[in-house]
Amino acid sequence: MTLPERNTAELIAAQASQTEPLKTIRVNQCTITLLGTAHVSRASADKVQELIATGRYDAVAVELCPSRHKVIVNPDAMAKMDLFQVIKKGQASMVAASLALGAFQQRMAEQFGIEPGAEMRVAIRDAQAAKLPVLLIDREIGTTMKRIYRNVAWWKRFNLFAGLIASVISKEKFSEEEIERLKEGDVLESSFSQFAENEKDLFQPLINERDEYMAARLIKECEENNYQHVLAVVGAGHLNGMARQLEDGLIADPDERIARLDTIPPSSYWLKWIPWLIVTLILSGFVIGFMHSPGLGTAMVIDWIVINGGLSAIGAAIALAHPLSILTAFLAAPLTSLNPTIGAGMVVAAVETYLRKPKVSDFNRLRSDATTLNGWWRNQVTRILLIFILSTLGSAIGTYVAGYRIFEQLSTG
Repeated sequence: MTLPERNTAELIAAQASQTEPLKTIRVNQCTITLLGTAHVSRASADKVQELIATGRYDAVAVELCPSRHKVIVNPDAMAKMDLFQVIKKGQASMVAASLALGAFQQRMAEQFGIEPGAEMRVAIRDAQAAKLPVLLIDREIGTTMKRIYRNVAWWKRFNLFAGLIASVISKEKFSEEEIERLKEGDVLESSFSQFAENEKDLFQPLINERDEYMAARLIKECEENNYQHVLAVVGAGHLNGMARQLEDGLIADPDERIARLDTIPPSSYWLKWIPWLIVTLILSGFVIGFMHSPGLGTAMVIDWIVINGGLSAIGAAIALAHPLSILTAFLAAPLTSLNPTIGAGMVVAAVETYLRKPKVSDFNRLRSDATTLNGWWRNQVTRILLIFILSTLGSAIGTYVAGYRIFEQLSTG
């Protein structure tokens, strides 16, 4: 592929007359116009509508992945979510993270009476009305979240959790000017604003990789479908990065680049063995304790059950789980902690789902309830996710506390 050529005259003319960030770039035989938007800006939605109405474009690309597109075009899709399958597949934490990110965007948008992602809705609606293809060019949010998680050092992952919590419980009000300044960033980055700018390992998969991914998707679409002029509606935080990829010819093989950026990096080899090492140490402690004296071994087992099960049960209780779910946490955690292939949270959340199956109204209120801390406890869907997270966290803490207690008894016994 030859180096892309920039249409300088068109770019200068467009930027001089527009208030929204706009760049037009020539890539081989295709012209790509990048419109930078703020995902909660009235002006951005209006600009999208204005540009599509010109009739200049034969395709409209949007900064959406199939999952996020599905939520926009079918808001009731969440009501069809199978919580049992979500829990079984270990996706509860990912769903909770997605809800928290959506809550951050929703909270800002509600202050100004505009739907979050309004410019994407307008782009989809007007493109379909004009019989233009809608191109979904963003990477799946689940893949992005997993790559963020794997790219961050394990001891920094608490920051991810803290950032998501902060995005939900914050009561900060935003002025219209501050909303407009979001054009300088990305909505996902803004959700992690407390630490994203200082964390290169977070910024890379969150922003830079998606710049590459969306640029590669645009090149691929143009090559395969012979589009002449594509309008790409993206968050303004991606505008310069995508333009650089397109202008400088940094993507020679879009298929290879897309496949590489869609790959989930494997977890560190030694991290896989840590849970099994902990189990081995705990079981060895029990054996040594019983060899020393039956009384000591029994005391160690009791401590393990009470501490591990107790902290997991406390986590479930904080999430206002059903009494039987809390009992399940107490009984399951000491056993699941000795089997790294299954977590206490998975068992407890499954029991809670069986005992208190969410109603259709819970799913219908899911987006609005997720915007407030009280809503997470009030809505049965989000409460089950909290039960999963907090009972798992309680069991994890209990494993280390009880393990320390066991080896303390061995050293003094």
